[in-house]
Amino acid sequence: MRKFSQVDVFSAEPLLGNPVAVVHAADGVTDDEMARFARWTNLSETTFLLEPTDREADYRLRIWTPGGELPFAGHPTLGSAHAWLEAGGVPATDGAIVQECGAGLVRLRGARGGQGRLAFAAPPLVRSGPVSAADRTAIARALRIDEDEMVDAAWVDNGPGWVAVLLRDADAVLALRPDYAAFGELEIGVVGPHAPGADADVEVRAFVPTMGIGEDPVTGSFNAGVAQWLAGDRLPSSYVAAQGTVLGRRGRVHIDLEGDTVWVGGDALTTVVGEVAL
Repeated sequence: MRKFSQVDVFSAEPLLGNPVAVVHAADGVTDDEMARFARWTNLSETTFLLEPTDREADYRLRIWTPGGELPFAGHPTLGSAHAWLEAGGVPATDGAIVQECGAGLVRLRGARGGQGRLAFAAPPLVRSGPVSAADRTAIARALRIDEDEMVDAAWVDNGPGWVAVLLRDADAVLALRPDYAAFGELEIGVVGPHAPGADADVEVRAFVPTMGIGEDPVTGSFNAGVAQWLAGDRLPSSYVAAQGTVLGRRGRVHIDLEGDTVWVGGDALTTVVGEVAL
């Protein structure tokens, strides 16, 4: 039996964020067992905490969706760090955590004494830049919108494969009813600004049918990529993104651009604890 946690991420209120399943002390669990358990939990991500292989890391993390393994994902990074701290993990440097994962080493902050909102430093993009005309046509078809409704689009891929679309406003984002059959291999995220005075600066949605789910409730990796694309330019250097509204969630992602680093933060609450047999 192994210790198990389920953590609600990007919400200060229980059951309104994005849950991640976390298996502790998972050394010895096989790839097949990890994949099978991730399919069984049927959450957007399930993670496995292991001993690090890099001396600079505090722990190693493997991240699985129902459709396969990811090198990096945002809400599992925050939720797993939260679970590791709650289980008695002590970072080598107080106030900082270093996570080893498929994308390399990921830095987190806000963990001083195990307290405070965690944030991770956005990893480098593995693909960035403009979207081709053919891809714009495919994206518009998948989102069921006209191409001229897309204010802009760019690749913001930090591992999962994200392409980002900027729409005119939050209402346009909330109105989307995508055609999942038309996505092919695309992982599409969409962002649009809220009117002044709203409790969030932008509305975000992320569509990931290739991962075995349709719409992800709240997505750290996509928000990281959007911030690397737009923060300090068409979006403020610090802002709050709302996500999950259409799914009945109330996710809030806190973005801070400091120098060349984008920090992606969110609250986390443990909602389930126990043991699991794998």
